[in-house]
Amino acid sequence: MDDKDINSKGYCGYKCGICAGKSPDIEKRRKMVEGWKKLFGHTCYTEENVPIKSPCCGCKGDGEIADKSCQARACAMEKGIDFCADCEEFPCKKVAPLLASRDGLLLYCVRGKDISREEYELSARQFENMPEINKRLKEKGKLPDWIDDLKD
Repeated sequence: MDDKDINSKGYCGYKCGICAGKSPDIEKRRKMVEGWKKLFGHTCYTEENVPIKSPCCGCKGDGEIADKSCQARACAMEKGIDFCADCEEFPCKKVAPLLASRDGLLLYCVRGKDISREEYELSARQFENMPEINKRLKEKGKLPDWIDDLKD
């Protein structure tokens, strides 16, 4: 999916365009929800409250979304901002639990759990928002220019 597409990035910076929740394949969406349960221990994500029967439209779309309990989405919409990092209150308690990197997910969520590569990929591939957040914060002058030197 093109990064210029409004649905390709969520308010929190997640890569919604590659999330399994947007897949037309219902089995991929089911596996994603099961992976969320295994990885994060979530009990609120079930077929009843995640739009399993149709793909997620992305948090900036007009249809059903995969995470109806997301506080960051509602807040960003209310404030009329395009990205949580644009908010003067960033990072707040609404977006803090969403700040993630795939490496962090491997370290904190996968270790010691019986999860397959497929489950991990379907459940966690979109959770790589820190580079996008850092880029946005730098553009806004909220991070120093030397932040670019930290990249490998």
